[in-house]
Amino acid sequence: MLFVAVKAVNVREAPERKRFEILVDGEVVGFAVYHLEDGRAAIPHTEVDPAHGGQGLASELVHTVLEAARQHEHQVLPYCPFVSAYIRKHTEYIGLVPAAERASFGLPPPAPPDAH
Repeated sequence: MLFVAVKAVNVREAPERKRFEILVDGEVVGFAVYHLEDGRAAIPHTEVDPAHGGQGLASELVHTVLEAARQHEHQVLPYCPFVSAYIRKHTEYIGLVPAAERASFGLPPPAPPDAH
């Protein structure tokens, strides 16, 4: 018989700490810090406990943060290198980053309008 341990993974916002937290079996194992100002969410730092590395937790955390920004119509400033790399890989989030600031985060500029 094969037994597989299934862990409960949840992401929650902790606005009093200005961060999102990822929990495994109720224990905070990572977080993404944000600063909100004028409809812009700067994300300077994301961290996951190395003991929980390689499980996709940082990606799940960043996905949740970006979805929350989209839902609240916030622009995103991905100062954290992991967040900007995640956006490069998941191009559906590039539109959250202000076009004029994308190059500073290593993101492609907006496509030029079609000339017809």
